[in-house]
Amino acid sequence: MAHPRLSLNQATIKHAPLEAALDRTRAAGIESIGLWREPVAEVGLARAARLLADSGLRFSSLCRGGFFTVADAAERRRSIDANRRAIEETGVLAGAGAPGSAAVLVLVAGGLPEGSRDLIGARARVRDALGELEPQARASGVTLAIEALHPMYASDRAVVSTLGQALDLAQPFPASSVGVVVDTFHIWWDPDVLTSIARAGAEGRIASYQVCDWATPLPADVLLARHYPGDGVIDFGSLTAAVEATGYTGDIEVELFNEQIWADDWAAVAARTASAFDAAVAPHLGARVPV
Repeated sequence: MAHPRLSLNQATIKHAPLEAALDRTRAAGIESIGLWREPVAEVGLARAARLLADSGLRFSSLCRGGFFTVADAAERRRSIDANRRAIEETGVLAGAGAPGSAAVLVLVAGGLPEGSRDLIGARARVRDALGELEPQARASGVTLAIEALHPMYASDRAVVSTLGQALDLAQPFPASSVGVVVDTFHIWWDPDVLTSIARAGAEGRIASYQVCDWATPLPADVLLARHYPGDGVIDFGSLTAAVEATGYTGDIEVELFNEQIWADDWAAVAARTASAFDAAVAPHLGARVPV
């Protein structure tokens, strides 16, 4: 059996349809899965919820919402509406998962609109979108989890680049409805990362902990630069110990974007994910299990 707190993010076996992803996760002895909206939409939300319930797996998060930085009013409204649907989907899937499931919707802020250099304005639109969506999330029992992305993605994917920035955006709202994702790939370089993790814990805002590794050289498409834990330079000991010290007891997702991994056999990837987690992350975990 895999470590009881390991969750396989569905992106790690990107090309597996939902039913196959659930099957390979369970067969690898992994008890939890993080889902993506697109594979859920392919089968329909109702069927996806039934498949998840039948699998007996916990649900650790739904990826993804966000992309709030568009300046055009109509486009912005479409983005807000899409996120409202994502909140509903998160609630349904969390209700279908095994006990210990988390109603967490991961948010990627969005990059600069085409032709824009207004980074301050883009970040302000993220703040405004949270204000619009938070009441629905609170009423639905869903946590909006802001994910800071590495600064190399600031122009095209996320104008939120540090965990501290994510916490500042979350601060006006209850921790139960707006939290943050602690993702090792994106924050390992930050000289303030341990202080920010402690702050996130003190504020009760760690909604998800995601682990994967960083290695150079980066591929031409830097989105596809993630590696199995232990295959790069990230110090999982210090980061995991910092998260553990906050009292976070939830699932820990391995989310890999890597073309070579995507081309591998899905069952082999799930098994390798479990063994990499056991070697690089599990030694730094306490005896806690999800509650």
